[in-house]
Amino acid sequence: MNAFLSRIRALFDGDRASHSVVPPSGYTANLTVFTAAAMSFLAVFAIALSVATDRLADHWAGELARTATVRISAPADQVAAQTQAALRVLETTPGVAESRAFEAEEQMALLTPWFGPDLPVETLPIPQLIEVVEDEQGLDAEGLKLRLAAEVPGAIFDDHTRWRRPLVAAASRLQTLGLVSIVIIAGATAAMITLAANSALAANAQIIGVLRLVGARDIFIARAFVRRFTFRAFAGGVLGAVLAAIALLFLPNTEEAGGFLTGLSFVGWNWLLPLAVPFLAGFVAYAATRFAALRVLKGLT
Repeated sequence: MNAFLSRIRALFDGDRASHSVVPPSGYTANLTVFTAAAMSFLAVFAIALSVATDRLADHWAGELARTATVRISAPADQVAAQTQAALRVLETTPGVAESRAFEAEEQMALLTPWFGPDLPVETLPIPQLIEVVEDEQGLDAEGLKLRLAAEVPGAIFDDHTRWRRPLVAAASRLQTLGLVSIVIIAGATAAMITLAANSALAANAQIIGVLRLVGARDIFIARAFVRRFTFRAFAGGVLGAVLAAIALLFLPNTEEAGGFLTGLSFVGWNWLLPLAVPFLAGFVAYAATRFAALRVLKGLT
């Protein structure tokens, strides 16, 4: 750890004249800045995907875990009586904080996105729905199912388990995909910066030879390349992170449009996460350039 901190300190406190070893402009400089900016832009969106899916998984788990539904499927002349019987059972069931039967207008609103606004609900055998909200202790689902089966033959209890688990699992996989994407982006950035550093080293082979003749050590020469490419990558990372944050700001929020992709943004303190991206780009450039510089210099005679 101390050795690593010493290298970082040398990166900032080293001889500024060593910058002359690396060309201040040219396609290697532009390639490094562009690569860091593009990859940082993508990294911010990958982080946003990971954070949004984590937030979505928590929301689904929390909302669906505390709610359940009772469906009353019975002949039309028995629906009202069985609904009242089911409500009485729910009122005396430990763990049930609230229960209420959906109005016809509410059930119509649930079906409208699927069948349109002109659906004649009153002519269709649609089950009566009862919303059940659990308290903090939760309820005994199996026991409630047995009570409903005995007292309300047409009632079916659904605790949303079959819906909740696949949704939460899908959100978790998307979160993992976001983290894997960050790793891939970092690897691609390292590969591109390594190529740029190799090109710069090859272009300055004669200068490196002269420096060696006057007594410059390889670590001095490598440090010059590392410093220049690290600062270039950091600058590109700042540019890419800022552009990505601006793009996220212009996405519609969930309340306006509804849906998952419209909520692909940061909330609260999560807006601090893009600040880490330029430092990540700088670190990747530091590690990649140092490795490339020492390897190439070792091969030069």
